This record gives sequence, C-alpha cells and structure tokens, in this order.
Amino acid sequence: MAKNDLENKNFEVALEELEDVVEQLETGELPLEESLVAFEKGVGLVIYCNQKLTEAEKRVELLVKDKEGKVQFRMLDTVALRQEDEND
Repeated sequence: MAKNDLENKNFEVALEELEDVVEQLETGELPLEESLVAFEKGVGLVIYCNQKLTEAEKRVELLVKDKEGKVQFRMLDTVALRQEDEND
C-alpha cells in the first residue's frame, strides 16, 4: 500500500479497510495474484494502525505523568479532573 494513501486516512477508516481485506482473504475466492495484492494491502494497514495506536498510547502516557516524570496510571476521568484543578 502506498504511503500517500495512508497519510490521508484516520485510524477508524484504515481499520475498516483492514477488516474488509481480511474478509476478502477469508473467502478464499480471490485468485492468487489478487490475494497477494490484498495481503500486501493488509500488511500495510496493520503497520499503519499499529503506528497510530502507539502514537495514541504515547499521548495518553504524557497525560498521566506526574511532576517527576513517573507514569501514574489512573482512570482518565481522574486525570481530567486533576488537570482542571491545576488550571483553576
């Protein structure tokens, strides 16, 4: 899958496309060459979705670090409330 094709997609669209590719491959009805093309597209979508999930995880981690930089795992609602308290 071309990198430019992925740059214009959001995670949800890419995931839906990946699900479609998997469904096509699971039918076993595609000719070999089309199966290979679909498989390559699927691999590209998996890599893209994985990157987006990693980016999201890093953003969440930044939100939950304490002042010393240690990750404090809490419910997101607690984090949001703490940030509101700090802004007041």
